[in-house]
Amino acid sequence: MTRKLFGTDGVRGRANTHPMTAEMALRLGAAAGRYFRRDGRNRHRVVIGKDTRLSGYMLENALTAGLTSTGMNVLLLGPVPTPAVGFLTRSMRADLGIMISASHNPAEDNGIKFFGPDGFKLSDEAEAEIEAIVTGQIDPAQPGNIGRAKRIEDGRGRYMEYAKTTFPAGLRLDGLKVVLDCAHGAAYRAAPEVLWELGADVIPLGVKPDGFNINDGVGSTHPQACADAVRAHGAHLGISLDGDADRVVIVDQTGRVADGDQIMALLAGRWADQGRLAGGALVATVMSNLGLEHYLSARGLRLERTQVGDRYVVERMREGGFNLGGEQSGHIVMTDYATTGDGLVAAMQVLGAMAETGLAASDLVSQFDPVPQMLKNVRYAAGADPLAAEPVKRVIADAEARLAGSGRVLIRKSGTEPLIRVMAEAEDEAVLREVVDGIVAAVEHAA
Repeated sequence: MTRKLFGTDGVRGRANTHPMTAEMALRLGAAAGRYFRRDGRNRHRVVIGKDTRLSGYMLENALTAGLTSTGMNVLLLGPVPTPAVGFLTRSMRADLGIMISASHNPAEDNGIKFFGPDGFKLSDEAEAEIEAIVTGQIDPAQPGNIGRAKRIEDGRGRYMEYAKTTFPAGLRLDGLKVVLDCAHGAAYRAAPEVLWELGADVIPLGVKPDGFNINDGVGSTHPQACADAVRAHGAHLGISLDGDADRVVIVDQTGRVADGDQIMALLAGRWADQGRLAGGALVATVMSNLGLEHYLSARGLRLERTQVGDRYVVERMREGGFNLGGEQSGHIVMTDYATTGDGLVAAMQVLGAMAETGLAASDLVSQFDPVPQMLKNVRYAAGADPLAAEPVKRVIADAEARLAGSGRVLIRKSGTEPLIRVMAEAEDEAVLREVVDGIVAAVEHAA
């Protein structure tokens, strides 16, 4: 069953433009409600969280209307991180969890992500079925079976208490000065409070959301703000979350940024030493650096690669019984602790390593030397298909032949934006630039 509405991470787009309209959110809510009410039970429950975008109010109300119209009882969490929705869906015995967020995208965008009763994101097949219901006739509930809506005041607190249980028992963060950039997003209250309660001296950034400033010059896609603050305050560590706090990058005490690959390398090595890395493998996407693969191989560990998208990482982890995976962009998935990427809990694992070993951040999040990598994005017009153009295909084939045995090329469409992502790795940086620039020029001409 094909999907047109759903991308790699739910439904996403520009607010008040198809598909991110109140009308579509209402139909999505009604369709999801109808899908989950097929079992014939009378009592059904859904939890809804959101980040701090202005359009979140509109989409929250529209989803609530659609869900209650089909008999679902709605529990509104307000602004909470995406992993909190996964956790609370399972904890509160809900049939469905929904997060309203466009993650690291600008405030003008928004999205709707769905979680099943087990707290994991819905499968492609489930999303395709919901999409099919959206396009058809959706039967409403009888007047006596319309659902109720209720705001849950302590959802954030429940998640915070759980997050603290993932930190090594008996340890505290006393004496550690931490810059924490929350991207003016969903974790702007939860993350600073958790680290403060564990004893850290927290220097907050990006904790004044106004509906428009989420990810604006701050957060994991703009780590320079965190790096500057680390140097200015003489901090031991910087933590930079994205708008819904399901991804993180780390800044060491010198201001150097460590991406998801370095964080995963640290955790994989430590967990392997502790005998807790399930299957002796780490699951990551095709975007992860070759240096990570070489590092793991030298330690007798494997790198299992998937297509891009944390949902596919999680699917492979569940299929293979692995407990650690993620993306170079900073999604770190630890199924011992969470059902999806959790930027705060991942950062706490790094902090725990610092507390246990006494080592500086720079010693912990520089586990391998990355192979030179270049990534450029090319925006294309609606309806265009640059990758189908013969000149583009020829340039890509030539690049692959040139790097054979010494690097690799990866070209793909973004699942969330109208972008072609052009990525290559090679030991020779001059060749790397020539290859990427050549592909970009060809794609731009065809776009």
